[in-house]
Amino acid sequence: MSDTQATENNSVENHGPVHIRGRRRLLGLLRQRLWLQVLVGMALGIAFGLAIGPTGGLLSPANASLIGNWVALPGKLFLLAIQFVVIPLVVASVIRGIAGGNTGQLGTMGIWTIGFFLVFTVIAAAIGIALAIVINPGTLIETANIAVDAAAIVQPATLPGLAEFPDVIASIFPKDPLATFVSGNMLQIVIAAVIIGVAMISISGEQRRPLLELLASVQAVAMAVVTVVLRFAPLAVFGLLAQITAQVGVAALLSTAVYMATVLLGLLILLALYLAVAAWTGTPPLRFLRATREPLLLAFSTSSSAAVMPVTLTTVVGKLGVHANVARFVIPLGTTINMGGTALYQGVAALFLAQVYGVDIGLAGMVLIIVMATGAAIGSPGTPGVGIVILSTILASIGVPPSGIAIILGVDRLLDMCRTVANVAGDMVASQFVSRYAQQAPTSKPAPATITEHTK
Repeated sequence: MSDTQATENNSVENHGPVHIRGRRRLLGLLRQRLWLQVLVGMALGIAFGLAIGPTGGLLSPANASLIGNWVALPGKLFLLAIQFVVIPLVVASVIRGIAGGNTGQLGTMGIWTIGFFLVFTVIAAAIGIALAIVINPGTLIETANIAVDAAAIVQPATLPGLAEFPDVIASIFPKDPLATFVSGNMLQIVIAAVIIGVAMISISGEQRRPLLELLASVQAVAMAVVTVVLRFAPLAVFGLLAQITAQVGVAALLSTAVYMATVLLGLLILLALYLAVAAWTGTPPLRFLRATREPLLLAFSTSSSAAVMPVTLTTVVGKLGVHANVARFVIPLGTTINMGGTALYQGVAALFLAQVYGVDIGLAGMVLIIVMATGAAIGSPGTPGVGIVILSTILASIGVPPSGIAIILGVDRLLDMCRTVANVAGDMVASQFVSRYAQQAPTSKPAPATITEHTK
């Protein structure tokens, strides 16, 4: 054998194992990191959607829509599977968080939690209004060049008058616990669970222990379902983003790019405020983002804070060190009433459409937007697309044509994904804040994260 052949053989032998080891290391990393799998699924889904959609033009619009619907099927099944366990998990978590914790500090914890959510929702809506005034995105868009699809418009709801408002408040409270738990109304479900949890505090420990153990088993079963379903999250993300990108494309986004940039800038400011609070409670921003990347990525891909709630619970307990009783109270409540990202988006969108149509709403109109956006966001469920329904009511109240919603419908899903990230981040920061300032004394060590495969 010549020296040249020997050198080549040695090179192949040395290069082969290194290449194989690198590939195995990469595959092992992908298997152990759900967030990395989700990122890969997001990138591939966007690329596939751009290729078959109007940007790439590989398929006709009809065929692209057909393929997109089939590709999105795993994502739709994923959301349904998560929603399948959300209600029992919310009920079990809220009741256990109240009845199984330190009852002397329950009132303090509730005050701090609701106060945190209310203050930051008002701040978020004000940020949206301020950015829309400074950037003035509505004056940069020619209304005549935007196609308005009247069939896609959500009809605005009728605002209750002063005389009807007490009836509206009364309708929020549940009247039948069993009917409430199967209704899907998350606000009523949380209220019913709170009532049951508070009632259990007044009975002896021996009487409530069997129900608490039953609820703990329900919680464990729900998390077991989530553990299995999350294995398919990358495939679900791929399909959902592929369908969205194939329908919208890049060209449709360019016409409202300034509006999108305004909303995204506001969400970044809101996220920075949340990170500042996290740092104040003892978690540096980078550490917080590393610890919470999994629920934040899933929130971005699913556009549903309710669907991500099981992962959010395990993250704040297992990675952020929040006491389990605090997490079980704050996270389900935050999923229902903490919609800071939604309030910010509605503030920007309402003022943006007022600028597009040349409607001068004045200072009173801006205050009305903040009040309505805050109240509507607190009462809205954590499901995809609910923000656009609430926006129609706000537009009707300030004299802006509700038909303007068609201008932003094309990019609403993408912004919905981003504002859900802000909402979920706010839930997790709130749990840290309440855990510190409500002075919840831990009676036991925090439970480890249930989904061990995905929390490494």
